[in-house]
Amino acid sequence: MTRPKYCRKIGCLPDVNYYKPKGIPSSLLEEVVLTLDEFEAIKLADFEGLYQEQAAAKMDISRQTFGRIIDSAHRKIADVLIHGKALKIAGGEVRVENMKTI
Repeated sequence: MTRPKYCRKIGCLPDVNYYKPKGIPSSLLEEVVLTLDEFEAIKLADFEGLYQEQAAAKMDISRQTFGRIIDSAHRKIADVLIHGKALKIAGGEVRVENMKTI
């Protein structure tokens, strides 16, 4: 039996939550779902440039858990870019809290 997922802290919900290749109808595209905690991990590590330890502390999770989340997010984004799929940002067990950047 797997452990239940804990609620993960995120700073805010994204303004835009769907991306797709130009000129291809959505009905013809395979969709990849990036969870809100994966989006937050990408934002903290790749956009804000935080180390995994710092980003994990902001999300109230362990560094190892953060590492698994960011690896999953990177794989999904690579799949979307390489195979021309649509990307939907939604879901996951999260709580939204305003976080100040370091």
